Amino acid sequence: MNRSMIQSAVTMGQLQKKLDLVGNNLSNSETTGYKSRNADFSSLLYQQIDNQSHSDAEVGRLTPEGIRIGSGAKLGHTNLDLTQGSLKNTSRELDVALLEDRHMFGLRVTTAQGEEVHYTRAGNFYLNPVDDGQLLLTDANGHPVMGADGEIIILEDNFQAINIDPNGRILVTRDQNQVVEGTLDVSEAVRPRMLESVGANRFRIPDNVEEDGIMGDVLSGDVKMQSQTLETSNVDVAKQMTEMLMAQRAYQFNAKSISTGDQMMGLVSQLRS
Repeated sequence: MNRSMIQSAVTMGQLQKKLDLVGNNLSNSETTGYKSRNADFSSLLYQQIDNQSHSDAEVGRLTPEGIRIGSGAKLGHTNLDLTQGSLKNTSRELDVALLEDRHMFGLRVTTAQGEEVHYTRAGNFYLNPVDDGQLLLTDANGHPVMGADGEIIILEDNFQAINIDPNGRILVTRDQNQVVEGTLDVSEAVRPRMLESVGANRFRIPDNVEEDGIMGDVLSGDVKMQSQTLETSNVDVAKQMTEMLMAQRAYQFNAKSISTGDQMMGLVSQLRS
């Protein structure tokens, strides 16, 4: 296998990852609070080859001498786009949308390794009974939503109504009196590129990464929300379709390069025989 075929084979494997990423974005274009991911490519190692037999041929040259032959391209990293999506009114009291970019809700999730804190932009919350006369605020999958003082538990006693104010406070009405029963805990993704996707529109801090500097606390006065509203996905379908077409064309180009290289090697073998 010659160099061009190796380069093309390596690049095709990385382009497949890009196509998978685009496909995941498109499939979640209607998911509440979903944040799209973008891929960045970087060149692999290259080799500098001096192919000039006479030094005078390089006189006045501005670019590096000789030719550079690379080893293909790789998916350098994926960037999480935490810009706000459009808002959709639902008229449901437990639906809330964050109005600041990079702000995220915290969830307490139990995994095989123990309890972890996951982060999400999806604000479609529910009340689930846990003990006699107690209701736990959870996400759509039943994971407890983190409050400023831990899990948010509301007593059913004389419960009449509930709503969430613009600062994330849980306001419960009992006997015509409205009291604060908890406050949603909101964190800011300082370094969103470091967050690891765990599926179900949730993210976590990887085990092998220092937690400091990745997520930061947001002061209660800086929290901005809109109740009875959900944030839709921020996926730009037109942009994703363009990205998919470009990746497919690049994949086809590299596949054609392998086919051409194979034909050239076949001709060389016939000449030798």
